[in-house]
Amino acid sequence: MTVLQTGQGAVPAASNPVRMNKRLHMITWGCQMNVYDSLRMEDVLAPLGYAPTDTPDQADMVILNTCHIRDKAAEKVFSELGRLRLLKLEREAAGGKMILAVAGCVAQAEGAEILARAPYVDIVLGPQTYHRLPEMVAQAARAGGAVIETDFPAEQKFDFLPEASAAQGVTAFLTIQEGCDKFCSFCVVPYTRGAEASRPVVAVLAEASRLVAQGSREITLLGQNVNAWHGEAPDGSTWGLGQLLRELAAIPGLLRLRYTTSHPRDMDNDLIAAHGEIPALMPFLHLPVQSGSDRMLAAMNRKHTAADYLSVVGKLRASRPDMALSSDFIVGHPGETEADFEATLELIRQVKFAQAFSFKYSPRPGTPASGAPLQVPEAEKDRRLQVLQALLREQQAAFNAASEGLTLPILVTGPGRRPGQIGGRSPYLQPVHLIGPESLIGTEIPVRIVSGNASSLSGTLYQERASA
Repeated sequence: MTVLQTGQGAVPAASNPVRMNKRLHMITWGCQMNVYDSLRMEDVLAPLGYAPTDTPDQADMVILNTCHIRDKAAEKVFSELGRLRLLKLEREAAGGKMILAVAGCVAQAEGAEILARAPYVDIVLGPQTYHRLPEMVAQAARAGGAVIETDFPAEQKFDFLPEASAAQGVTAFLTIQEGCDKFCSFCVVPYTRGAEASRPVVAVLAEASRLVAQGSREITLLGQNVNAWHGEAPDGSTWGLGQLLRELAAIPGLLRLRYTTSHPRDMDNDLIAAHGEIPALMPFLHLPVQSGSDRMLAAMNRKHTAADYLSVVGKLRASRPDMALSSDFIVGHPGETEADFEATLELIRQVKFAQAFSFKYSPRPGTPASGAPLQVPEAEKDRRLQVLQALLREQQAAFNAASEGLTLPILVTGPGRRPGQIGGRSPYLQPVHLIGPESLIGTEIPVRIVSGNASSLSGTLYQERASA
């Protein structure tokens, strides 16, 4: 039997059919990279006979893929674990077995705490070790005790993942970069994902080609600092993201490219120029700024100023005049004054965002800001967040309303919620709903936008309107 080496264990190769007689339920929180990681965990477990299931009730294995960014992230994990413990006990009472695993950033940061508070958990693994899952499953089955893997292994996990992967659909994610060297004062990512690392060009192009062959028409490149990607090329040189995007755009059948999440410091001139040169690169970019106050940006260790950010925005819009932007904002970082908050509002008014994500600052254990003086009272953080979100909602509604009457190319991604309805995405990542046949799924079609709503668009097939 041929085998495919996966980390420390050996599993049957995909060419030798495996009986899919076990059920795997995946619960995923957080960013798009966690979504991608969950899909790859399904890939590495498939040779062991695990097939995905939508419910945990009769699952043979349940994995919680966790995120440490949001408020009270760990408590949400423990709450879910308490519910799953009852299902695990029911399976054992019936003579069966459920393997319960916690993966991701909460597992990396709080692995020992998880096992102390939830000793019924079988496996705890960090985001850099999921290529070792087959061996961990075997260890848990043999020893009957908990397995914990939260080291940062010397080998790149992508070097040990199977090439074969399940189809993602019309739109797909592809991780090209992991980790972060920026050490923002509020963020745990450098501690849970490790140092910045980039996948080589050949590996990225090969995975993208496989996704397109499986039917994906839009690929979003992922990374904690995706525009910090610098990958080794076949000739030994190093490429930047702009050059990689140009090469990806040449893959036959790939209609659209996106990338997220970016850091303002890593928007080099070649990448900015790529936005004006590559038709497949969508005119929508998520570019977090966090604050409009230089004093707060310094306290956050962002290493850019408000003027730096506005300069990048200006260059992007000069390269691609129809460029729309999204961003992240944190209100109530330790030491933030009313004047700092007003500076953030002013930056928002200048840029005019198509959409954005905004949060109250919440301490993360081990980060510099968690022990900083001048913590902002919760009531004040609440007030500031409400004011900021009202402005952002106003801008998003105005952006969507400005689409009314336009004909936009829409990538149809699936059926809609209502009979006869299909849905897709505009170049600016807006959800679009219209009446049309499901045969259009996977194609890019012209759609006349008839209504711009608060968070989505409604339209009609342009050909239908033109012939009416």
